Amino acid sequence: MNRIYIRRLHFWLAPIMVFPIFLTLITGSLFQVAVVTGKANDFLWLLEFHRGHFGRINLELIYPFVNGFGLLLLASSGIAIWFQSRPRRRG
Repeated sequence: MNRIYIRRLHFWLAPIMVFPIFLTLITGSLFQVAVVTGKANDFLWLLEFHRGHFGRINLELIYPFVNGFGLLLLASSGIAIWFQSRPRRRG
């Protein structure tokens, strides 16, 4: 793949994917703390956000796939950029 295309993809995808990935991370971690402290029933609303159910907007069917595919693209493009920017060894 073209170096500029990979950088452009990463540049545009990263700001879009930060919010859903961060939201999933925070809500999952906070709910786990609630489970450990025995207050899981008081914080079931965190699971709604974690699964992609935002009030009237219900993305539960596609939210995990969007998160997973976005994270996979970000990781792949980031690794590709990293490998392209490393100096090559001369042997």
